[in-house]
Amino acid sequence: MNDRIQWTKNSMAKEFGTGVSTKLFDKMAIDKAINFHRTFPDYQPTPLRQLSKLANNLGVGGIYVKDESYRFGLNAFKALGGSYAIGRYLAQRLNKDISQLPFEVLTSPEVKELLGDITFATTTDGNHGRGIAWTARQLRQKSVVYMPKGSSQYRLERIRSEGAFAEITDMNYDDAVRMTAEEAQKHGWVVVQDTAWEGYEEIPTWIMQGYGTMSAESLEQLNTLGIEKPTHIFVQAGVGALAGSVQGYFASLFKEDRPKTVIVEADQADCLYKSALAADGKPRVVGGEMATVMAGLACGEPNPIGWNILRDYSDMFVSSPDWVAAKGMRVLANPLLGDPKVISGESGAVTTGLISVLMMDNSFKEAREALQLDENSHILVFNTEGNTDPYKYRSIVWDGELPSAGR
Repeated sequence: MNDRIQWTKNSMAKEFGTGVSTKLFDKMAIDKAINFHRTFPDYQPTPLRQLSKLANNLGVGGIYVKDESYRFGLNAFKALGGSYAIGRYLAQRLNKDISQLPFEVLTSPEVKELLGDITFATTTDGNHGRGIAWTARQLRQKSVVYMPKGSSQYRLERIRSEGAFAEITDMNYDDAVRMTAEEAQKHGWVVVQDTAWEGYEEIPTWIMQGYGTMSAESLEQLNTLGIEKPTHIFVQAGVGALAGSVQGYFASLFKEDRPKTVIVEADQADCLYKSALAADGKPRVVGGEMATVMAGLACGEPNPIGWNILRDYSDMFVSSPDWVAAKGMRVLANPLLGDPKVISGESGAVTTGLISVLMMDNSFKEAREALQLDENSHILVFNTEGNTDPYKYRSIVWDGELPSAGR
């Protein structure tokens, strides 16, 4: 196992307008998603944490953490995608536009009678599956959730608490996705997955659009701080659905003046980094155990919708070992005096950990210069999960698992 951070500039990046279209994630598309989410009784914009003291310590103008640990009381961002995709699917079944189906209409007895019983199926390391189970329960439908080998028992029980049938399989994530699709076809279930494949692109696109609520909120919150846009965005990636959504939204808004974007993966599941290294535009696949503490990023096959956008508009791809995520968790949990505390899980903290290493370790001087990271930089990151596995969280933050000292 390589213990070093590996990075590559994106040699395939294009000027806006010459790459793949970002229309699926433009303001009009994302406004439709956020307007849907605003109809939910539990909807509140999640906070944007300004870490001014950390930014000053690292020599940048600002670091802003979109804290998704507050989303719908589910401790992670994933319900944004699952709820919007299920909403869009139900709207399609009812032959209506999603704008005609706010939460109170979707949950009405009249709509339930029209729809009947529907079972939504998915594969997850935990957060996405809980979001699907939560949405299905809210809409008085059913859900089936399969988890890859090595998944957290705590996360499994949280999914079951939302009313889903859920179990941990003996497969890696990508194989479990295939098994779920086969079971769904056999039983007439509806697959809700952010991994796309040939013939299965519509629902993953809706999921990615649902994630856009997070980006739209972030920009509104930055604007209230007097910041027109971030100069840099560091965003984590599993299959690349979240990253593709973020990239698509900001590229469509700011075009050639878009923020510099860094895509960060776990080094045991770095399919996008390997795709960028190949530099031929074709996605690469990573197989095997993908044994990383960043369970939410343990995905070895890129979402082609996300990959096409990331390929054309991202600036850098990074393959990150687990200790970087652990460092980020400790940095956020133990802030400098005056900064707010952020509870972040492994997949949520890796970008903050990476920024701290890039800015403090002189061996990354070339990467800093390539990104033009300096005192004028305003960096946006997404804390995509809180302590969704509290036992692992305490092992890292309290007990020092995966130390970064001396690296």
